[in-house]
Amino acid sequence: MSGYLTTHVLDTARGCPAEGMKIDLFRLVGPDREFLKTVVTNDDGRTDAQILPSAEFETGVYELVFYAGEYLDRTGTPPEEPRFLDVIPIRFGMSEAQHYHVPLLLSPFSYATYRGS
Repeated sequence: MSGYLTTHVLDTARGCPAEGMKIDLFRLVGPDREFLKTVVTNDDGRTDAQILPSAEFETGVYELVFYAGEYLDRTGTPPEEPRFLDVIPIRFGMSEAQHYHVPLLLSPFSYATYRGS
């Protein structure tokens, strides 16, 4: 089985997928943080393709950076200065060549993640 990485974002305050959220993917090697790509969620809160497909998959430590503040601004969430949640980094390890799914559940004042399937 080849490994790959997916995500999705749910806006739990509004009860819907978080459409149009920008997400950056980084790979961490020692002290270095290597930018791999930027993706944007579709109308289902998912990316149109795997964030890290099998052909590019390597085990290791990664970071997904979710631009929640931009999304909250665009969806009309009342602004604060500064926003309580703006940029949300989630750092995680992938130790085996299998499917890793790292979702984000978001509201203006909290978030949660888990290893999904």
